[in-house]
Amino acid sequence: MQDLLSTIEAPVEIVPGRKLAAKAAALYAAPFDHFETRPVEELRLGFDGIVGDFHAGATRRSGGREPWYPRGTEMRNERQLSLVAADELAIVAERMGIAEIKPEWIGANLLIEGVPNLSMLPAGSLLFFKGGVTIKVDDQNGPCRIAGRSVAENAGMADREAGSLLFPKAAKRLRGLVAWVEKPGTIRAGEEISVRVPEQWIYRG
Repeated sequence: MQDLLSTIEAPVEIVPGRKLAAKAAALYAAPFDHFETRPVEELRLGFDGIVGDFHAGATRRSGGREPWYPRGTEMRNERQLSLVAADELAIVAERMGIAEIKPEWIGANLLIEGVPNLSMLPAGSLLFFKGGVTIKVDDQNGPCRIAGRSVAENAGMADREAGSLLFPKAAKRLRGLVAWVEKPGTIRAGEEISVRVPEQWIYRG
């Protein structure tokens, strides 16, 4: 049995988990009828996400990111929160030839400081906020043309259609993360966060 296990495990590289220190530099919430957010001092979170937010809910409707379902299929809402990093948004802005991309233009809820390569945090990473809230990373937030159009309009790009098409390319793997609420409560701007990155491996079958 030991020899068999050794044969199975040999090709698999296991990367140990680790802890990181971070901060919620800024917070944003969206009105119930539009995805763009606005700065707030605190976020009240329930198991459905941000109370009263555009993306709140235990479930959501499937879209282009879930081609395995007919569009509009009711499914679990794992996209309750959007997390971004200022350094990554600056790279995207440079690629698009604009001065800046503000987090609220693309519907972000949390601007996170202190995590290198935020968009590369793996699924399952946990963010423990000092005030008691815990959120869990589901996946990268794939950039789309809807967010791209918001960027183009807010940045005053001359060709807004071109800007909406450019954003998904410029923001690939830099658009941040989506997460859901594991332990509810209230997050406040400037709050310290302990990030726990899980043990990782690449499954090759």
